[in-house]
Formats: sequence, C-alpha cells, structure tokens
Amino acid sequence: MTKVSAGLDVRKGVYWRAGWAMGLIFALAAWSMQAQADSLPLSLDVKGKISKTNDAAHQLYHFTEAQLLALPVHSITTATTWTPRSTFTGPLLADILKIVGASGSAIEIHTLDDYTYTIPVSDCDRYGVIVAYSMNGRRLKISDFGPLFLMYPRDAFPDELMGAAGDSKFVWQIKALVIK
Repeated sequence: MTKVSAGLDVRKGVYWRAGWAMGLIFALAAWSMQAQADSLPLSLDVKGKISKTNDAAHQLYHFTEAQLLALPVHSITTATTWTPRSTFTGPLLADILKIVGASGSAIEIHTLDDYTYTIPVSDCDRYGVIVAYSMNGRRLKISDFGPLFLMYPRDAFPDELMGAAGDSKFVWQIKALVIK
C-alpha cells in the first residue's frame, strides 16, 4: 500500500466514524423529542354549541390536566381491535359535555394527527362513553393511543360495537371536541 492510499483509508475511517457519530446524535435527539412529546400534559378543547367558555378569545372551554383529573373517574374493561382486554379509566364524556353546557346533537372529535370523526351525543347515555387517559393504571402516551382515547364498553355491546362501524368510534389521540 502506498502512502497516498494509506492516507485515504485512514480518512475514510475518520469520515465513517464521524458519519456514524452524527447519525447517533440525530437518533438520540429524535428519541428525546419523541419522549418529550409523548409526555405532554393532558388537555382538551371543547367548542361549538356550548354555553360556557373559559377562553373567550377563542370561544372555547379549555380543560387543563388538573381539570380533567379532577372529574369523577369511571372505568370500562373491554378489548378493542388494537388492545387486549384492558381497563380504561377517565371521565364520562357526558360529564365533559355538562360542564361546557353542550347543546348540540353531534360531537366532532379532532385528533393530534388531524383525523376527524363524528359521533351522536346520544352515545353518551346509551353506552356510558368515557374519555380515557389511562389503560391498566398507566397513563396513555401519544405512542399508545393517548393522551385521550374515546372508549366504549365493546364487550357489553358486541353486536353494536364490533366490525368497522364499531371500530371507527374508538378514536385516540384526541385533542378537541366540536359540538354541532
């Protein structure tokens, strides 16, 4: 090997190590950002046909984590298409609607990834729907259906809540509700 080719081999090794180190740094930075984003505090915005607001500038009711956690807690033990039989815990959707003075007949649910799905308000009474923030005693993270997951008692109503139509009601990563 000549001095020139030996020098090139050394430089290739240095460049390879530098590239690997930069890749590792970027991977760690991405992981750190995901970990931070995955642990965002709970919050929920409700707007539309509501009579009570706490953010007049935006004409909505903003629930903080403390407010959501202070609501009466309810649990549903059920399986979903995406989860094994588990116990989901959170406030009743009906309690949230009551606090904001909702007067509509439909709830448009908005998620962190900009998915939107609409359910009838009557589902609150029929099924006792909850807005779950934990599964089996662990807070839901963005990476596992959180921070909020609309939960129905699927096992109690298998004929109504199975299949594609039933699956569509289980909305996760909820950030806002619009009462229509």
